[in-house]
Amino acid sequence: MTEVVSVRFKSRGKSYYFDPSGHQVRIGENVVVETSKGLEFGECVRGNFLVEPGKVIPPLRPVLRLATEEDQKAAEQNREKEQHAFRTGVEKIREHELDMKLVDVEYNFEGNKILFFFTSDGRVDFRELVRDLAGVFRTRIELRQIGVRDEAKMLGGLGICGKPFCCSQFLDDFQPVSIKMAKTQNLSLNPTKISGTCGRLMCCLKYEQDAYEELVKNAPKIDSYVETPEGNGTITEINLLRQKAKVRLETRGGDPTVSYFPLTEIQFIKTGKQRRAELAAEFKEQDASGREASSHRNLQQNQDDRRPAAPASEGPKRDGPRRDGQHRHPEKKGPMTEKTPQEGSAQTSDRNSSGEQDKKLRRRKKRPHHPSGGEGGRSEGPKVE
Repeated sequence: MTEVVSVRFKSRGKSYYFDPSGHQVRIGENVVVETSKGLEFGECVRGNFLVEPGKVIPPLRPVLRLATEEDQKAAEQNREKEQHAFRTGVEKIREHELDMKLVDVEYNFEGNKILFFFTSDGRVDFRELVRDLAGVFRTRIELRQIGVRDEAKMLGGLGICGKPFCCSQFLDDFQPVSIKMAKTQNLSLNPTKISGTCGRLMCCLKYEQDAYEELVKNAPKIDSYVETPEGNGTITEINLLRQKAKVRLETRGGDPTVSYFPLTEIQFIKTGKQRRAELAAEFKEQDASGREASSHRNLQQNQDDRRPAAPASEGPKRDGPRRDGQHRHPEKKGPMTEKTPQEGSAQTSDRNSSGEQDKKLRRRKKRPHHPSGGEGGRSEGPKVE
């Protein structure tokens, strides 16, 4: 085990381990430590404690001393110089018309180096700016481009929850956050509700992601077709924390009802994709049967329209010949029917024979009737013997 103290600089950002070097440091005390950049003035956030050797990144820098009054005064002077350097940096950026935003300025403890932090949408050529700043402050100048998350971490503020930013309080490193986490946690995908002040997705989405992923493994998906104690239905919403699901039940002859059921009482049947394919097949079959019935009705109606109209009533028919001696015209008879050749020939012979009889009757009517018994012969008178 290795004894260390945890030190943070400028009351923000990540804390680092240092070797106490025999000093007993309490929380809140200021110390002067040695870093790769030189001497730095920091605050102890955790006193002497033991950690495993694997958690310490060598080489472990030492704590030189507890901060004295002179060290406190030097730190206060550096803060005043930082404010002046910030105003000067903003003016120089405006003069050079550079597309960059100055975020913060830091003096190192020894005062021989100034670090300017800025944000920008792209790469910036600030070589002329560095020359002007070096000519003003007569010391080493370094410009460092940072992201919008680092900007929020440096400046601090309050989040939508009403508490200070997590990044400026206790987060050491930024964890990657994706939109998939918001979907898994059933959050609104409105960017204004899931984004922080920095404009990026909120870091707190990462906190409960592992718990949600574990709950999702044993829960059915939305739009699944399931069986419940009250009947079959489709899942429309799932509350993972309460382990309940909102199901739209299918009822015959009425509107669907919505109920909540525990996940333990739900039995999975089909996925939403399979159920939609099944419903589509049913609708297609019903549509096909409906079109077939409609086409059958249309065909029947067309056949009825094509049939000739029934003949008008002509009263009782007479079998004998008409007074004028002429037969009825064939067109005035009923609907024509198809006849075999034999029937046609028989009817023709009957018509011929009836015609001959009529002619004989007309001839007989024209001949005068003689009482002597002759039929239309010449009168010979009485015979004289």
